[in-house]
Amino acid sequence: MLETIKELDKNLLIYLNGLGSETYDKLWLIITQQLYWTPFFLLLFYLIYKKIGGKQTLYLLLFIAVLIAFTDQTCNLFKHTFQRLRPCNDPEVNTIIRVVQVRKSFSFFSGHAANTMAVATFLFWVLRRYFKYIGFLFLWPLIFAYSRIYLGLHFPGDILAGYFFGALFGSLLYLVYKKLKPQYFPG
Repeated sequence: MLETIKELDKNLLIYLNGLGSETYDKLWLIITQQLYWTPFFLLLFYLIYKKIGGKQTLYLLLFIAVLIAFTDQTCNLFKHTFQRLRPCNDPEVNTIIRVVQVRKSFSFFSGHAANTMAVATFLFWVLRRYFKYIGFLFLWPLIFAYSRIYLGLHFPGDILAGYFFGALFGSLLYLVYKKLKPQYFPG
């Protein structure tokens, strides 16, 4: 069963990675770098600030920082425990796929997918009553994580596991936020 899942994962990687072309490589290299998402983050937090005010925005940012730190450290623990090779380093696939970028660290599970899904999930739960179209926020982890497949850095299974853990941690931290918020922001 595990071998079947691994085979499906590799075949899906080969297909999704194969959709790329050199024409778009630079675009996906930009998309995968968190620094280039800064205008998006600034706009998002400006909109949040306008809706909930400065103190609550800072409170929210504290929770997001804790969430990212926890998700990131959990991801690193998994990577060092499972030690799954990244596609770009895996001799079974690295000659078949387009390798646009190389990293030496391990692959399972994707920190990019976990962190972005955790933040998107947390913000979705917190902000759904303020923003009608907050569900569009989930496009961010989708695009960000696909860049990892495109570049040859993660298998789709790494992304899906990252999404699962991110959504789980984001939802759990939301429950903590919801419980603590009335102590600091009654009403």
